[in-house]
Amino acid sequence: MNLTYSIEGIHCPSCIHKISSVLSPHVNIIEITLNPPLLKIEAERPPNLDALNAHLALIGNYKLQARPTHHLSNSKSLSMADPEPQGWRVYYPIFLIMSYIIGVAGINNFHAGEINWQSLMNQFMAGFFLIFSAFKFLDIRGFAEGYATYDLLAQRWHTYGYIYPFLELVLGILYLTQELPTLTQFATIVIMGFSSLGVINSLLKKQKIHCACLGTLLKVPLSSITLIEDLTMVILAVVALMMRN
Repeated sequence: MNLTYSIEGIHCPSCIHKISSVLSPHVNIIEITLNPPLLKIEAERPPNLDALNAHLALIGNYKLQARPTHHLSNSKSLSMADPEPQGWRVYYPIFLIMSYIIGVAGINNFHAGEINWQSLMNQFMAGFFLIFSAFKFLDIRGFAEGYATYDLLAQRWHTYGYIYPFLELVLGILYLTQELPTLTQFATIVIMGFSSLGVINSLLKKQKIHCACLGTLLKVPLSSITLIEDLTMVILAVVALMMRN
């Protein structure tokens, strides 16, 4: 059966990672959500809540509390918590931002009935890195904590989460000014390629966490959309290198 518990003290994606790490050896976790703060597990019978809270006390001021559930006619248990948005609408902020970037770059590079595709690509990548880095700078600490829940390097070296927005900012400026193009494209392939590995790892583990690509201001789930973002930048950088040769 599926059981749902409220979590007291949880406030960021880093909390989700810590709670998951300490409870995974003891219960079969389905997912941990931040808003609403819930732990969902699968078990044959309810676990010892005091024992689980004792484990949580070792990592912070967290506490689990049982939540009431009601039963549907098909005997499935449903949590009383408000459901999180589902479907494509949760990715609306990403689609809107990307549409603006593509639109501005397209308008700026449309001359005499033709589009300068190489310039459009550079300006799109500049806009992508500049705008996405700006969202991260709005709450760089929150981004670093969220990024550490799935990025392979940030999990081992937490400081990388604070450095990453600056890397995006520098890449955006370099694409905008078209300075050091070859180095910029190689850096994009390495940085975004490595970032995609962490996303792939989380997707394979079916982790239910938020994507940190838009910082903490706009919350979207980590999914294949995140992977497509990273790999698109890698592909565009590879294409740009081929066009230069």
